[in-house]
Amino acid sequence: MHLLNLGILAHVDAGKTSLTERLLHTAGVTEEIGSVDAGTTRTDTLALERQRGITIKSAVVSFPLDGVTVNLIDTPGHPDFIAEVERVLGVLDGAVLVVSAVEGVQAQTRVLMRTLHRLRIPTLVFVNKIDRRGARDEDVLRTMARRLTPALVPMGTATGLGTRTARFVPGPGPAAALDVLAEHDDRLLAAYVEGATVPPGRLRAALADRTRQALAHPVYFGSAVTGAGVPELVTGIREFLPGAAGDPEGPLSGTVFKVERGPAGEKVAYARIFSGTLRTRDRIPFGEGTEDGKVTAIGVFEHGTEVRRDSVGAGRIARLWGLGGIRIGDTLGAVRKAASERHFAPPTLETVVVPGPGTDRRSLHLALTRLAEQDPLIDVRHDEVRGETSVSLYGEVQKEVVQATLADEFGLDVTFRETTTICVERPVGTGAAVEFNKKDGNPFLATVGLRVEAAPAGSGIGFRLEVELGSMPYAFFKAVEDTVRETLAQGLHGWQVTDCTVTMTHSGYSPRQSHAHQGFDKSMSSTGADFRGLTPLVLIEALRRAGSRVYEPMHRFRIEAPADTPGALLPVLARLGAVPGTTTTRGAVCVLEGAVPAARVHELGQRLPGLTRGEGELESAFDHYAPVTRGTVPERPRTDHNPLNRKEYLLNVTHRVSG
Repeated sequence: MHLLNLGILAHVDAGKTSLTERLLHTAGVTEEIGSVDAGTTRTDTLALERQRGITIKSAVVSFPLDGVTVNLIDTPGHPDFIAEVERVLGVLDGAVLVVSAVEGVQAQTRVLMRTLHRLRIPTLVFVNKIDRRGARDEDVLRTMARRLTPALVPMGTATGLGTRTARFVPGPGPAAALDVLAEHDDRLLAAYVEGATVPPGRLRAALADRTRQALAHPVYFGSAVTGAGVPELVTGIREFLPGAAGDPEGPLSGTVFKVERGPAGEKVAYARIFSGTLRTRDRIPFGEGTEDGKVTAIGVFEHGTEVRRDSVGAGRIARLWGLGGIRIGDTLGAVRKAASERHFAPPTLETVVVPGPGTDRRSLHLALTRLAEQDPLIDVRHDEVRGETSVSLYGEVQKEVVQATLADEFGLDVTFRETTTICVERPVGTGAAVEFNKKDGNPFLATVGLRVEAAPAGSGIGFRLEVELGSMPYAFFKAVEDTVRETLAQGLHGWQVTDCTVTMTHSGYSPRQSHAHQGFDKSMSSTGADFRGLTPLVLIEALRRAGSRVYEPMHRFRIEAPADTPGALLPVLARLGAVPGTTTTRGAVCVLEGAVPAARVHELGQRLPGLTRGEGELESAFDHYAPVTRGTVPERPRTDHNPLNRKEYLLNVTHRVSG
């Protein structure tokens, strides 16, 4: 069976879900075309999606297309849900990027195209809404070539722009884009230079080859509402995008891109199988291989619906039951190199969730934990001392979605405190500390010595040993390493500590002791709890001696505005702490690029229209962390037992302290 896992991507309101509905109708899956405005779409199944008219969660629907089974994945368009989009991209064979003929290229359009290029996903472009008033074709095409990629191949032209009779007229297609195709083909290049005629079949084959390598992008014009251009797009999907690959007889390898709860509260994982065949009752490893589970049921997508099957093979997307500990991003079976290298830009904002009248805090924490299963990047943090729960966010719309989801699905009324920025800490130098078993007021039956050193940016956290692995039971070393990683979630200023190497320099323990006829004596023998209790004290002291610096998230920005407005823009950017990059002028348009603190992006977006007569356009995305150099160093409230205060920590942690 020929399969194609296809994603539909776009800036919000470009008509992505409408195109999905039109494709389903064209394939005969639906008798009537769903309407975003009426809340009758097939893929926007959440009540909140229907109310707001936006896609929040990815959805899968299958349909036949001239001998090809297409698994169509509708993705969110709003930038607050970019992590959901990126998770889906990793399971696609090809994509259709939707651009509005009225609004043209928007900020999220550029973000999506950059990501598609980075992952080398074959992509067609559909310029939608040619029937709408203000629709443009040549201007949008020029803008796409300038702001997205020059490797565009128009497959025809639009007529009757801005009217209900607007149509797509195919041709000449590849013949008009010989320069794009010749760039990666020496024989075509020679023919292009010599002015020789290249047979149409040869050009079309070259276009198919370049498209499948993500080196060229056929462009279609049309309307999802009227159906104009959609048949030609369907032909392009079948002809130019590659089918799903994979050996059903090979070792099992898959990726989980979505997790939800079934009617009975059971976990259901959406997975793309890249290699091998998965069968019901198979016990498979997942995650980093540290967990496994038994698959109790398998659902696959066929002809617009989901059907149960006893197995699912390479190339397909399936829903899996029985894997209780599964998480989004987990691999099934063997780890794929592409999956292990995937990177999601972290959320840079967080807020405290405040329970409303009648909302139980435990119920709220459980509900947020369930939401974190569906989107692990919201990173639920619970402060037991203050009884507060925080969540990480990409933007204000995501906050509204969390609030509405808690109300609709869990019956919980909540509000939020002001959104704040998530910073990180990095060690400044090198620091070491050690505490010895039964010495200097150490109440734990353990010896732990640790050295903290700064590491290159982006390296994360490394753990090493300078002591013999056989000097004590392995479980104690594992307890130290696990506790080191947990403790570094809150540094000297309360932020996650990253880009450092922690080395264990000393170790020691009290061997198992017992009294005659009484068995194991815990008071005389080391346990894992001793090492878990002592490690935070030693690590934080080593970090204190090394020193740490707080870094704030920075977004790269691109502002396109009238050429006479930089004089008003630059002083405002300076006041917002922005770091200028390049400024270029092309005719009546000026483009400013640089970096701005994530905390000031929202304000910049609010002020931009007034500074640019309403013509400025802002595009921003997380880029890096930079040292906080202005104002007071931001502190984050601690949610641990506070190893910065030894007395307080020991009172909270150990039962061996008598006074």
